[in-house]
Amino acid sequence: MRTPEIFTRLDGRTSVLIAGAGGGFDVYAGLPLAFALRAAGVSVHLANLSFTRLETLDPSVWLNGRVAAITPDVAGPENYFPERTLARWLALHDEPSTVYAFPRTGVRELRAAYRTLLELLDIDAVVLIDGGTDILLRGDEYLLGTPEEDVASLAAVAGIDETPVRLVAALGFGIDAFHGVNHVQVLENIAELDTAGAYLGAFSIPGDCPEARRYRAAVEHAAALTPKRPSLVNGQIAAALSGRHGDVPIGGRSRATDLFVNPLMAMYFTFDLPGLAARNAYLPTLEDTVDIADISLRIGEYRAQITVRPPRTFPH
Repeated sequence: MRTPEIFTRLDGRTSVLIAGAGGGFDVYAGLPLAFALRAAGVSVHLANLSFTRLETLDPSVWLNGRVAAITPDVAGPENYFPERTLARWLALHDEPSTVYAFPRTGVRELRAAYRTLLELLDIDAVVLIDGGTDILLRGDEYLLGTPEEDVASLAAVAGIDETPVRLVAALGFGIDAFHGVNHVQVLENIAELDTAGAYLGAFSIPGDCPEARRYRAAVEHAAALTPKRPSLVNGQIAAALSGRHGDVPIGGRSRATDLFVNPLMAMYFTFDLPGLAARNAYLPTLEDTVDIADISLRIGEYRAQITVRPPRTFPH
């Protein structure tokens, strides 16, 4: 109880990759964990499945043609480039400022990209980060949120057996209600993952700790540099880490439903990655996918053959 299990699993690891699983600003949700590990002397590298059109970047940024190394001065889109935005904030604060970007591909190419980066950086542990919790959905839930990128990352890393430690950390419980996810079903899944030995527990990020303060500063910086597309996910997490609750305004983003910022959004829920992957019913069907559209099609085909679990109202 004195030490969260994720830190026990990472004890003795010397080169850790923290990677945003779902694209967009997901990598930001890994920053508190990255800061804590770096303070303990661990070499931490940051990566993200990118929504940016990486094919337009200069060829010199590519590592073996599979992963883009994004530094603060890389030329690219000015209105939306989360990886470069983060690289610039890191440079301003004298942190290692390369953020690696994976293209939005199918599982086969994404796994090859991960292998390229793991070998180049001599990585001995990977932590996939989900901003929200839809990575925890197994396929038969009422709605799946936006699963394509999350499950592409999950399947890609699940197939890299040579990496000794592979973990998942989800930050922002409740956020995926914006996309119709029923969080009673998320809790049911966590309970079943616990039974299977894949749930490693949850822990809060204290709102006044250095990691929380630096995370909020990074999120504010990103919102200032991306005013038309601030991160709704990280905006809510940052609000929760400031003790705010309810329908908190997040930048200029329009939304169809009220937000419900709450303290659970400031908790990391952590999992053994192979164990989580084993509970996803359709993940094996994604092995030969070539792009995100292919993944979406496979998910749709799977769900057309099953009866989904009806949504439930939280009883308390």
